[in-house]
Amino acid sequence: MSEQKITDAHRRRRAVVYVRQSSPGQVEHNVESAALQYALADRAVELGWPPSSVAVVDEDTGRSGERSERRLAFRELVAEVGLGHVGLILARETSRLSRGSADWYRLLDLCALTGTLIADADGIYDLQDFNDRLLLGFKGQISEAELHLIRSRLVGGLRNKAKRGELRLPLPVGLDRDDDDKVVLCPDEQVRHAIGRVFCLWQRLGSARQVVIELVTEGQALPRRTVGQRRIRWARASYGAVHDILTNPAYAGAFVFGRQRQVKRIDEHGEVRVGRVDVPIEEWSVCLPDHHPGYVSWDQYLATRERLRSNVTPRGEGGGAAREGTALLQGLVRCGRCGRKMQVAYSGTNGKVRRYACRAGRHRCDRRCRPRTRRSARAAARRPATRGRARRVRGGPRAAQVRRVRAGEPARRSHPGARARGSARQPRARAREARPARPRPPDGADRAGARRARFARSRAAAPVGG
Repeated sequence: MSEQKITDAHRRRRAVVYVRQSSPGQVEHNVESAALQYALADRAVELGWPPSSVAVVDEDTGRSGERSERRLAFRELVAEVGLGHVGLILARETSRLSRGSADWYRLLDLCALTGTLIADADGIYDLQDFNDRLLLGFKGQISEAELHLIRSRLVGGLRNKAKRGELRLPLPVGLDRDDDDKVVLCPDEQVRHAIGRVFCLWQRLGSARQVVIELVTEGQALPRRTVGQRRIRWARASYGAVHDILTNPAYAGAFVFGRQRQVKRIDEHGEVRVGRVDVPIEEWSVCLPDHHPGYVSWDQYLATRERLRSNVTPRGEGGGAAREGTALLQGLVRCGRCGRKMQVAYSGTNGKVRRYACRAGRHRCDRRCRPRTRRSARAAARRPATRGRARRVRGGPRAAQVRRVRAGEPARRSHPGARARGSARQPRARAREARPARPRPPDGADRAGARRARFARSRAAAPVGG
């Protein structure tokens, strides 16, 4: 009855046999499974397709079916289905095609639109038929659930073995396993000396970058080893190598499992990307201190983590590792208004004058967090006297000059023509200069009335012919 779904229109298009195994280990050991999948090409010939119209797609062998980002052959197959070039897709199981709901239902939708059939060991399915589509939808859900169950069993076994400290994890350079499969220090004395030198310099300097500079100055190379290999190579000291040594709990004699977790995100192309991020020490799945010999103690390792965290300088703030200079409170004093760490600035002859400034306050903090300088103080002293003038000439030819006066900048030299026009006003200006200084009105006084009185006095003091 399944063969009745095949028509001549399907046979005029190609039949595609999709072959996939989930891992390289399955490709190496599950030989019979691969043979059964390749035998589907003969079944396509039995269903009426000529051998020249049967294509075998096996480029995705050894890759997981959870996502399609790395399965280029599957993506090309989906594209061919959308173009209407495929009449039948054969797979040993529907899980061979995909174990993810997004990719699976996208393929089902395209097959329903173009009239493409899907066949497995149980039968042939027409996606334009509701019952067949419902059945393949259930099979896709079961395939995805199987992947979850398989992963849960594997991770559960790893966690149980890790809780006893018996899980065999890759060891960093400087640690090896003896004949009894116990973790011991590396027998190479040169390797032990190089790693011990890193911790010795860290205790003295307290900065990872300073440790790197000191190692480079001494010409001390650091041992490196690729994961899964026993060969040790020597390389120039770098910040990444020193940081890895300082933050690896294995050097403190601890067995740790679950330092990272997976996170998923969507990139700019709309594809799901899987990455790994570090988790806090309180969230580690397994942490067994004093599991094996180490280069430092567990307490020293915790102090190192805290010191490295405090050495990080947040953007726009002070702090971080102690540097040269005479400021004793660098990295300690905080802004009393916004709470950010203040930066240290030096000025004067040979940088002897030190001051603390809230640099973040320039853009994100309150104006009162900004440091006061002599220029800003002079500008603040002039601001009440020039505020009324700026309001009167706003938009006029002297507006820019008033703004410069408020900012404490020197006034620009005027144009010769402006000087000629202003010569008639010189007697009035001399009269204003000869007038004694007037006291400032008290707080709360009528400033508008005071301005009118000053204007009347200046008109009265001006000569008639001026």
